[in-house]
Amino acid sequence: MDHFTFADMKKIKRENLGDVVPLELFRTIRLIGLYQALPANGKATTVTIGRKIGEELGVTTVTELFELFENLKIGIPTILSEDEKGMTVAVHDCFCEGLPVMEGKMVCDLEGAIMEGALTKMRGKRVSVKEVKCNVHGDDYCEYQVRY
Repeated sequence: MDHFTFADMKKIKRENLGDVVPLELFRTIRLIGLYQALPANGKATTVTIGRKIGEELGVTTVTELFELFENLKIGIPTILSEDEKGMTVAVHDCFCEGLPVMEGKMVCDLEGAIMEGALTKMRGKRVSVKEVKCNVHGDDYCEYQVRY
């Protein structure tokens, strides 16, 4: 075996600390480790990572994807609108909720890329997902434009 899968990630055997890590650790890795340390705020890296994660999730429907988002505590996604060309998805309770507002900043590209990877695999053709609203930008929730 030369790579890990999402199924591997579910194999947790931490007798004392269990299966949960604090949100502040995840935020630190994302927003200090990647966002601040890599060129272009690490977007190329987080998008590549997110797409790969999405492809590995093994979901076959949007409902399964959204349930997994919530179960993994990524956020609570809902479809705001949908047509034959795509959909608009709001994600409430995103990891960035509560962080200081920084106008012009969108920091949830990883979450969008996870959605993109899963939807691309599901549909068997390229799907694009773009973050258009973010709590950090001062919006009430994070929002993504999905194009089929």
